[in-house]
Amino acid sequence: MATLEARPAPAAATDVFKRGKYAAKPITTCNAPKTLFIVTPDTEGTYPVLLFLHGYNICPCCYMNLLEHISSHGYIVVAPRLLSLCSLYGRPDINSAAEVTNWLSSGLQPVLPENVVPDLSRLALAGHSRGGYLAFALALGNANVSMNLKFLTLIGIDPVAGANKCMKMCPKILTGVPHSFNLDIPVMVIGTGLGGESVIGCIPCSCAPDGLNYAEFFNECKDNCLGFVIPDYGHMDMLDDDYCTNCIGTSIGAIMGSMCKSGKGDKTSMMECVGGLVVAMLMAHLEGETGDLDAIVDEPGIAPVKLEVMEDSEP
Repeated sequence: MATLEARPAPAAATDVFKRGKYAAKPITTCNAPKTLFIVTPDTEGTYPVLLFLHGYNICPCCYMNLLEHISSHGYIVVAPRLLSLCSLYGRPDINSAAEVTNWLSSGLQPVLPENVVPDLSRLALAGHSRGGYLAFALALGNANVSMNLKFLTLIGIDPVAGANKCMKMCPKILTGVPHSFNLDIPVMVIGTGLGGESVIGCIPCSCAPDGLNYAEFFNECKDNCLGFVIPDYGHMDMLDDDYCTNCIGTSIGAIMGSMCKSGKGDKTSMMECVGGLVVAMLMAHLEGETGDLDAIVDEPGIAPVKLEVMEDSEP
């Protein structure tokens, strides 16, 4: 796996890195298989849907700014609160995500604002950190629950499949074999340059360890995968600034957050970069509008922070 250096920004930049035209409304509902944090446009219309899976012991509301950014471009974001106490055993949360997916057909419309309609024929799946692993595992068919809806695209935001090579997530979806993921939908993998670095240099412990992080997920994807790296930022830098004090679900989550190396740059710009990449992917594969995604691939310098495009090292 190699990266292409970011090039100078062109004169005209895409708007996906800026807030969209829709006001985004947060909603919480317990009338689902899991408590849901939903962010939706508040304007009459029909909108595609994104199922978003959070990281380990991080409440979905910690991603408020990121999810509002995505929703403001015309997407309904549904983020279930997953409560598995064992960080390495993913099956219960994979099953819960499948149950929430099935609930969408009958349960989502009644909790949305009046005249806001979900278009479940345009459904995407995304996740961050452990939630990125869960999203891949769900898309690969590892749920014990049959799903009645189909995802059209998959996005992993700094996905992680374990604490180290001796403590991998179960079920084990990473094989070490390039192009081994049996996925027939377009995939985007977003990685962070500092995610694999330890906060304490002499202790080999990081939030996104090598061999289990974005690079391995990208390597095991097939040719229908795009990969990006944000080299100057860390694993948690796309979350809200006050996530550690306001939204972490447990003390375990706070400890995990403190172990993640953070970039020194502006966190809002980092969030806008991740949000813009997600929006561009959704526009391309839920709406057939590929211009923004093509522009970012061709000129990654248009992003608000340094961005690199990953290349497959395999022939």
